[in-house]
Amino acid sequence: METRRWTNPSHPQTLQIAVFLLYANAVFGLLFGSPFRLFGVLGFLVVVAYGAGGFGVANDQNWGYILAVAVSAVVLLASLRLGVSLNNIITLMFDVALLVLLIHPQSRSYRSIWFT
Repeated sequence: METRRWTNPSHPQTLQIAVFLLYANAVFGLLFGSPFRLFGVLGFLVVVAYGAGGFGVANDQNWGYILAVAVSAVVLLASLRLGVSLNNIITLMFDVALLVLLIHPQSRSYRSIWFT
């Protein structure tokens, strides 16, 4: 019997926190608007990518990890490109933390062993 899960307690701490941040970004993007709220459909796709990436990582799927890293990097680069103001500094810190957690050596080694 194959099970789907929203979180995976067997993951290393770096991946568990990254999954929580991916879900949090998706929820806050829906509630308060994504970083790309000015771009309409693109903003919605970013929110969906956050949620799908978190779900894929929680279920040990390689596509989920790749999607999570890609959307995190794109959002971080776009945030830096649009400029950093005092209002966005906390958002920027969470974007940096998410990307660092995903590409941390412990996360990458776990991914290379266990993800399919």
